[in-house]
Amino acid sequence: MKLNLHLLRVFHTVVKEGSFSAAARELHISQPAVSKAVSELERQLDLVLIERGGTRPGQGMGLTEAGRSLQEHARAIFALEHAAVAELQARSGLKRGELVIGASTTIAGYWLPRYLQKFAQRWPDILIKVVAANTQAIVEDLYDCHLDLALVEGPVHKQGVAYYPWKEERLAIIGSPADFAPSAANPALLGRRTGLGGKAITVSRSTLQDCTWLMREHGSGTGEVTARWLSMLHIKPQRSIEIGSNEGMARGVASGLGVAMLPVAVVDDLLQLGRVVELRVSDMPGLSRPLYRLERKDRPASHAVQAFLDILSRPV
Repeated sequence: MKLNLHLLRVFHTVVKEGSFSAAARELHISQPAVSKAVSELERQLDLVLIERGGTRPGQGMGLTEAGRSLQEHARAIFALEHAAVAELQARSGLKRGELVIGASTTIAGYWLPRYLQKFAQRWPDILIKVVAANTQAIVEDLYDCHLDLALVEGPVHKQGVAYYPWKEERLAIIGSPADFAPSAANPALLGRRTGLGGKAITVSRSTLQDCTWLMREHGSGTGEVTARWLSMLHIKPQRSIEIGSNEGMARGVASGLGVAMLPVAVVDDLLQLGRVVELRVSDMPGLSRPLYRLERKDRPASHAVQAFLDILSRPV
């Protein structure tokens, strides 16, 4: 069996755009031609791919199980086609070299700039673009070849995407000094020196469980690692507030809104200034997480990607 790529492209566009009419506008052909192409693809495969008339408005395109499977393959095929065209255009001199890096928000703000500076200094003619989003969104963009490579805060398990450990990042649970400063009225709070130039306050699990926890949204690497550590410590917060950025969470803690687990890179300044304090449980191991480098499988690395990987492998 041979797959007709023209018919597959029409089918893929119908699913991506959500309707036959939208696909016709995107492909600059008539709606009957789109419908005919999808029907012909179904005939050649002897499979029903799209559920006609069974989808209510607002639900998106209704696909059969075979249709969903074929769409995943089509998405991968045309993403790699896009990447190949972009690479050939760069090699043929139609545009200067370009490097598009995806990074979860913490990495984009606190880790990536020092590596970008080294890369830009060495390769000044390469146009650099950085896309910052939560881990889940970055993975999807990488899979669709909108990114050349990515750096995120946790391992990912998506077919077609490979992940490799990059570096370890220290984490800390932080609270407001007004709520956790040791005092005669609160003798259970014990201060001790940490490597951060401040004091860590030893608290009980029950104290942390009674706190309001500031949490990242679903799909965030920081949110996932926080949930995992809370589960390991058998802490079930009584109340949580979702905040869409690590910086917003850090400022919220400083203002007394609650406690949070955040990368030390994000909160180091606030710790040094005494606007937040580190919280620890006596038998709690050190908090850290690995950061990962992601690549799209089956996509050859461009010269720009290879050069940046070389920079990433060196200490800066």
